[in-house]
Amino acid sequence: MNLMASAGPDPSQRSTNNSTAAVRASAVDGGIKRKPFLLRPAAKVLLFALCLLPFWWLFYGAWANTLGPNPAEAIIRASGDWTLRFLCITLAVSPLRQWTGMPALARFRRMLGLFAFFYVVMHFLSYSWLDQSFDIGAIVRDIIKRPFILVGTAGLLLMALLAATSFNRAIKAMGAARWQMLHRAIYAIALLGLLHFFWMRAAKNDFAEVTVYAAVIAALLGWRMKRALAKLGAGTTI
Repeated sequence: MNLMASAGPDPSQRSTNNSTAAVRASAVDGGIKRKPFLLRPAAKVLLFALCLLPFWWLFYGAWANTLGPNPAEAIIRASGDWTLRFLCITLAVSPLRQWTGMPALARFRRMLGLFAFFYVVMHFLSYSWLDQSFDIGAIVRDIIKRPFILVGTAGLLLMALLAATSFNRAIKAMGAARWQMLHRAIYAIALLGLLHFFWMRAAKNDFAEVTVYAAVIAALLGWRMKRALAKLGAGTTI
C-alpha cells in the first residue's frame, strides 16, 4: 500500500496545480487589466475612419448625383459645416476629459484638430473650384468684397499655422510655453468660424443653426474661462 497516497497529494504535484491555478488566475486578471480601448492603436484607426465619413458621403453624393439640385453649393456648405463641427469637437476634448475622468481622450485631440483643418481646406478648395473656377483674381476680389469670406479666410490661415505646428518637432523647436500660447488661437478660430457662418446665414435671415453653434462654443469657451479664473495666479495652464 502506498502510504503517500493516503497521506495527501505529492508536494511536487501540489506545486504544479498551484502553478496551473496561478496561470488561470493570471489569464482572468489579464482580461481585467487589459489596456483600455482608448489607449489601443485601434482606437485611433477607428476615429480616423469615422472622421472621413463626411468626406466619403459628399464624394459618393457628387458621384451618384444625390446632393440635390445644386451639388456645388451642397459640397461647399457641408464642408464648411463639418469644419465648424470638428472645431467644436476638438474644443470639447478637454471638458470631456474632466467630466468623464478619461484622460486618454487627449490622444485624439490632435487628430480631430487636423480633420478640422482638412475640412476647411476642402471648403475653400470647393469654393475656389466650383464657385470661382480657380480664378485667382476673382477669388481675391470676392474675399475683399464680402466680409464673411474675408473672416473665413482669416480663420483658414490661422488653422494652417496651427496645423503646420501641430507635431512634436514643432513643440520642441518652439518650446512648450510658446507652442501652447500659439495654439490657443483655436479659440479665435472658433469665433471667426462662427462669425463667418453668422454673416453667411444673415443673407437668408436664417439663424437657427447659428444659435446652436453659438451656444456650444460659448459653453466650451466659458468652461475654459471659468477654469482659468479659478486658477488665476496658480501658474497653471488650460
